[in-house]
Amino acid sequence: METTVTRVDDASRRAGLRRMRMVATGLLLLMAVIYLLTHGRDGVWGYVNAGAEAGMVGAIADWFAVTALFRHPLGLPIPHTALVPRRKDDLGASLEQFVTDNFLTPQVLRDKLLDARVVQRVGEWLREPEHAERVVSEAAPFLSRAVERLDEDEIRVFVDDVVIPRVRREPLSPVAGHLLERVVEDGSHRGLVDLAARELHAWLALHQDQVESVVRSRAPAWAPTWVNDQVTRRVYTEVLRWARDVKDDPEHNVRHALDAYLSDLGRDLQQDDRTRERFEALKERVLDHPQVSATGVALGETLRTSVLDALDDPQGALRTRMSTGLAGLGRQLVEDDRLQSRLDAWVADTVVGLVQRYGPELTSVISGTIQRWDAREASDKIELHVGRDLQFIRLNGTIVGALVGLAIHLVSQLL
Repeated sequence: METTVTRVDDASRRAGLRRMRMVATGLLLLMAVIYLLTHGRDGVWGYVNAGAEAGMVGAIADWFAVTALFRHPLGLPIPHTALVPRRKDDLGASLEQFVTDNFLTPQVLRDKLLDARVVQRVGEWLREPEHAERVVSEAAPFLSRAVERLDEDEIRVFVDDVVIPRVRREPLSPVAGHLLERVVEDGSHRGLVDLAARELHAWLALHQDQVESVVRSRAPAWAPTWVNDQVTRRVYTEVLRWARDVKDDPEHNVRHALDAYLSDLGRDLQQDDRTRERFEALKERVLDHPQVSATGVALGETLRTSVLDALDDPQGALRTRMSTGLAGLGRQLVEDDRLQSRLDAWVADTVVGLVQRYGPELTSVISGTIQRWDAREASDKIELHVGRDLQFIRLNGTIVGALVGLAIHLVSQLL
């Protein structure tokens, strides 16, 4: 069952306190009037008089008790009155200790968080597409502002001071070798090989004169010209046929030889010291080239611009994917009990750890705030919040006093 909490402002509290004071004081005056009207009369009126007299005593006693909490009754400096103004700092420290000992204990927090099933509630709310879209819409402006702060100078500093030094320190040959082996095993490189074979064949077909010129330049000077021309055309024809065969035949021996070479290279990059040294030396030469930094900055700037454009488009692919991903995450949080349990435990451990570390700083706000209050200000604030309920003590004291007085008068008559 949900409980609705209504916030009440200070003006409403002050009006409620004033009304209850008038009611409690009015009941005291009523008892006084009844006492005066029935004074000295016998019979039933004697019982009424006794009840009214005791009711006045109870009302005045409880008025004194309630008033003594916040001020000196009638302005008289009676000992042990005006407790709140005199001991506000002690009350603040006690309240801080009470909250710490009873609400911010690890077990209480953990049990409360686990019972709340925060992860399940978040998942149930997040799996609704409109809620996921709302989260993305609210987060997109913050992400855009964060990305906009990355100007070209900051990207250059990041590339020059973070990326390049880190790449320089880390040996890349084992990583490159392992990646190359996996690529060859999966056949992921074949698309690139197909592209290279097609481009080679197309280039040879379009540049016959250039190819023949290269071959002719290697021909012996003593051979007749017509012989060199025949040999040159024959060489070009065979080279073009070879390129076409490599392009059209997925099982061509050149392709298999290339696969074997790449596999050997991947293994050597991981195991052969000489190959690794040559690769690292090549890496150093590449990193020393000034264009590497400029290229990294250009890539970073392009990526930044692309992300900003994607975040600004509500119907774009990026925000759509983000919304879909969040909705999918919400469904997984609801349906996967093991994931729920792990995340609930993680949330509880995180909150408990934060409270254990920063709990004293949090609760010190209570005592620190109360210490900064003026004594009269503290008294007025506390009375404004609890004073209306305390007036019921005066009402109860009047009524209970009247009933007790009536009972005592009855016993007296019987005796």
